[in-house]
Amino acid sequence: MSGQPENTRHGAGARVGVWVLVAVLAAGAGIAAGYWLGGRGAATSGAAPGGAEADEQLYTCGMHPNVVQRGPGECPICHMKLVPMKRGTGDEAAAQAGPAERKVLYWRAPMDPNYVSDHPGKSPMGMDLVPVYAEAAVAGPQVRIDPVTIQNMGIRTTVVERGPLVKTIRTVGRVDYDEQRVTYIDTKFEGWIEKLYVDETGMHVRQGDPLFDVYSPKLYTAQEEYLAALRGAERLADSTLPEARAEAERLVEAARVQLKYFDVSDEQIDALRRTKEIRKTLTIHAPATGIVTAKMALEGMYVKPGMRLYTLADLATVWVYVDVYEYQLPWVRIGEEATMTLTYVPDETYRGAVVYIYPYLDERTRVVRVRLEFPNPDLELKPGMFATVVLHSDLGREAVLVPREAYIDTGTRQVAFLALPGGRFEPRTLEVGVEAENRMVEVRQGLEAGDRVVTSGQFLLDAESKLREAIEKMVRGDEGATERRSDEATQGKEAAKAE
Repeated sequence: MSGQPENTRHGAGARVGVWVLVAVLAAGAGIAAGYWLGGRGAATSGAAPGGAEADEQLYTCGMHPNVVQRGPGECPICHMKLVPMKRGTGDEAAAQAGPAERKVLYWRAPMDPNYVSDHPGKSPMGMDLVPVYAEAAVAGPQVRIDPVTIQNMGIRTTVVERGPLVKTIRTVGRVDYDEQRVTYIDTKFEGWIEKLYVDETGMHVRQGDPLFDVYSPKLYTAQEEYLAALRGAERLADSTLPEARAEAERLVEAARVQLKYFDVSDEQIDALRRTKEIRKTLTIHAPATGIVTAKMALEGMYVKPGMRLYTLADLATVWVYVDVYEYQLPWVRIGEEATMTLTYVPDETYRGAVVYIYPYLDERTRVVRVRLEFPNPDLELKPGMFATVVLHSDLGREAVLVPREAYIDTGTRQVAFLALPGGRFEPRTLEVGVEAENRMVEVRQGLEAGDRVVTSGQFLLDAESKLREAIEKMVRGDEGATERRSDEATQGKEAAKAE
């Protein structure tokens, strides 16, 4: 340093002095400005206590009402825009009171409501836990929701009604023959068909119309025996022996019965008795009225006993088979009304009735077959057709009815939410019965006519209800444990003093 020039040392000292002076002046200016600003702020605060801050609007999330903040923004959970809260509400007053005046019951994860903690922190997903305050809790299983949240959740309600149990079952039917009106025609003797009178399938025949002529040696012999018995009875008509006359009449009757068993009509037997002429062939007549649905008879064909030659079906009445599911069986009863429509006759409605319910279930389709009966005077209903069938059933009693969407079926119980005044909802366990018309379900226990139940948004209410119930149990359990520990400590101190 001794080697430096004198003027250099004086220049450096002058520069240091200048910097010190600038720093002192800046510090003084800062102190003065702080004093002036602090005094102005204190004066403003004293002039209008609680002014701007007290009048600040609070905002909340429509889907997460526990999120409350001062000023607009986005929800940290679902990122929806916050909506302004109504002034004067209990939630706003509690929020304005500040964190020191609001009692926090617990903290929960925003994305996992089942994760609950008694102190702030992070959720397993790394998100900040949100507080749940005492004023947001509802005593018991009820759930209280802000009206804005109710609207955002899309909750709809309806009034429980009382009405008759009426059910309409729509199904597909298949038209078939009436089995009780089907007739099979065959012969009880050997022979040959000499002539056919009905030689086409589908022909309509009436009872007594001729079907075919048949020659049979047995039938020819039966005619001879009948005429011989008649001649013997005539010769013994003047006999003085009653036993002989009775025996002759018995032989005549036996020969007549033999012809009857060969399907010879009474008119043909009477004609044989009058004319005393044996016919080579015998005409077989239709025993019933119907449509020829099958024909095996041909001219010149040799027939044997039991050979089916014709099948006649009377279509004045037809059967219709429908399938119903197991849960629909309580509504199906014998004698109830059924209506049917056909695609090729859209303007016509046919009316029938249930006549039989089969006592077994189809293992593949899990349905039960039901037989209906419909009159068919104009033969518009043809076997093999498909039709739309509607079964109308009335159980003959009234019940409390709710829509099917008004309750949650967990498999073991059915839960509905009763809408109460003030935005409160209470879960109710129901005992339901049969499902009536328009998806209305009978309620045997749990609701009364006039109650208002939720029909949309039950799953959100159910989750909230279960969460609050679980938290309430947890909080009560912690309080009970604290009280027990306090009682144990008190008892220990008293025991120590006694010793």
